[in-house]
Amino acid sequence: MIQGKKVLVVSAHAADYVWRSGGTIAKYIKNGATVKVVVLSYGVRGESNDLWNQEGATAESVKSIRSGETTAAAKILGVSDIEFWDLDDYPMTLTKELEDRMVRTMRAVQPDIIITHDKIDVLNPDHNQVSDFVFRCSIMSNSNGVRIEGTKTTKQMRLFGFEPHQTELSSYVPGSFIDITEAYEQKVAAMQCFKAQGHLIEYYTQRAFLRGNHARRISGNKSYKYAESFANFFPVVGEELY
Repeated sequence: MIQGKKVLVVSAHAADYVWRSGGTIAKYIKNGATVKVVVLSYGVRGESNDLWNQEGATAESVKSIRSGETTAAAKILGVSDIEFWDLDDYPMTLTKELEDRMVRTMRAVQPDIIITHDKIDVLNPDHNQVSDFVFRCSIMSNSNGVRIEGTKTTKQMRLFGFEPHQTELSSYVPGSFIDITEAYEQKVAAMQCFKAQGHLIEYYTQRAFLRGNHARRISGNKSYKYAESFANFFPVVGEELY
């Protein structure tokens, strides 16, 4: 049941959360979940090649465009709680101070679900670092012995990894498929905000169709037209197989 769920999404760069989980985010918000998005960097150095081709481009001009794009996309998805840490990218340096900041964030949100990057992205070390960073911080957030004044320890949450762009090359294995049919148009509109990575709009549009096919075939539910897939960090636990 989505109603009342608390979800934390941690995105390495300005557009990652939209390409890889925009439909799920929009669906959860529409159905009564609370979703917070943390964007660690704008992706100025490594994910804005088309913008750097513009005459007179500077780091500040690229950041301004990326900021506008991701803010507009978040609004389309229904995200009202989004936080920008404005870190450098390519490479991304994740310090002890940033670990404490993320643990504070997790303890403030008290998430049932965390969505972030999967463990391996063969062409993007920033994504790999963020995956490990979020996992480590989640363990610290759950630990009573990690004492951070003014915070309350979290309960064990479920962690899910985005599907990377280079799916097969990254040895990605889907663990969960989420029907996003009701939010598909929102996702497409949000993706179209990003002019710096226009090639990914078509890719993730096609991917939603492909994963929708998989979701129909596996579930037998013919109403599933579009879907997103995620890797499961942990096995599913319950009182029955489902």
